[in-house]
Amino acid sequence: MKYDRIDRELFVVNRKNFVAEMDQSSLAVFNSNDIYPVSADSTMPFQQHRDILFLSGVDQEETILVISPYSKNKAHREVLFLKETNDHIAIWEGAKLNKDQALETSGIKTVYWLDQFDKVFKQMMSEVDHVYLNTNEHLRADTTVQTREDRFIQKIRTEYPAHSVRRSAPIMHQIRSRKHPIEIDLMQKACNITKAGIERVLGFVEPGVWEYEIEAELIHEFLRNRSRGFAYTPIVASGANACVLHYIENNAQCKAGDVILMDVGAEYANYASDLTRSIPVSGRFTDRQKAVYNSVLNVKKQSEKLLIPGTLLNEYHKEVGLLMQDELLKLKLIDKTDIKNQRSDWPAYKKYFMHGTSHFIGLDTHDVGLWNEPIEAGMVFTCEPGIYIPEENLGIRLEDDLVVQKSGEPLNLMGSIPIEVDEIETLMNE
Repeated sequence: MKYDRIDRELFVVNRKNFVAEMDQSSLAVFNSNDIYPVSADSTMPFQQHRDILFLSGVDQEETILVISPYSKNKAHREVLFLKETNDHIAIWEGAKLNKDQALETSGIKTVYWLDQFDKVFKQMMSEVDHVYLNTNEHLRADTTVQTREDRFIQKIRTEYPAHSVRRSAPIMHQIRSRKHPIEIDLMQKACNITKAGIERVLGFVEPGVWEYEIEAELIHEFLRNRSRGFAYTPIVASGANACVLHYIENNAQCKAGDVILMDVGAEYANYASDLTRSIPVSGRFTDRQKAVYNSVLNVKKQSEKLLIPGTLLNEYHKEVGLLMQDELLKLKLIDKTDIKNQRSDWPAYKKYFMHGTSHFIGLDTHDVGLWNEPIEAGMVFTCEPGIYIPEENLGIRLEDDLVVQKSGEPLNLMGSIPIEVDEIETLMNE
């Protein structure tokens, strides 16, 4: 791990919050991710399953967490199963957590080695009627690849057919969406690292640089600040490329007069940041670019004020759409006839602003959360309006990460990152 050890109080509280939502006579099981193969003996870098990380803090493969709050054996109310280190593993990979380190990390006192799982788990299952299993129920999830969790679910359904199954996902979506102050601090750290990257880039960009060179400047700054790297695949899109919403090739040369859209964010301790800034290759916006930029910025500022407790996200997105409609009218990109003839399922503004404005963010960039429930204090959202004009080779998007407060406007974790036109132009021309 590159990051500092996280205060285990976070994981103690998270488990308590999960237990509070469990049915009587039940236990819950959470598995780590696999290390995924590429080809030959190559593998992807390990990424821990966010749910077991959220509940235990253990950032290690081949780990199982069992929560059984109603067990008659108090030692079995929270149990970790870990891969045991041997001399071979210690030499070739580095030692894994021992039992004392697992306690220090998670606050869980009962730790077994993984080869004891079947025996101990059978005892634990004999005391309960229900088992919570953990499926990926994110609205945009691609579940094509079978995971370690999927294999475990098959095993449990076969070996314990008389137990009734409960779903962990609805509970996890609820409790993960409300961030603990420790989590907010970790996300702020990720945002601060992102700020360092953006400030580095503002002094680097000039006509003739390549998009991948900008990406390289960012990753350099992220790594030197103890981030593992980008929280998601970075978008560095100049000119017409900025009108491709998920452009990730980052292989074009940046030309004088163009604008670069950078949708980038550092991770820290598995927590994501998600930022977008649009900057002029030549260090100065043209009048037209400035007008479009300020329209996007105005929508962003007004949209942030709507992220308050009690707001329903569907209604929020409709209100943001009306804000964008006004700006597009001012820019003469649409007119009143377009609005009069628009379809209810595809408003006129969607021609130039076709994506949503906000999503949950946390351990995942597109974090889990309940989209049909009112926003609550402690939730964290992006705010990212944009205007994309292919015929002008111009795409502008601006994005920050915002913590919903009990009252008033949200806390902007990226509030110190330059965003005003004058700020950006000054820094690029120093």
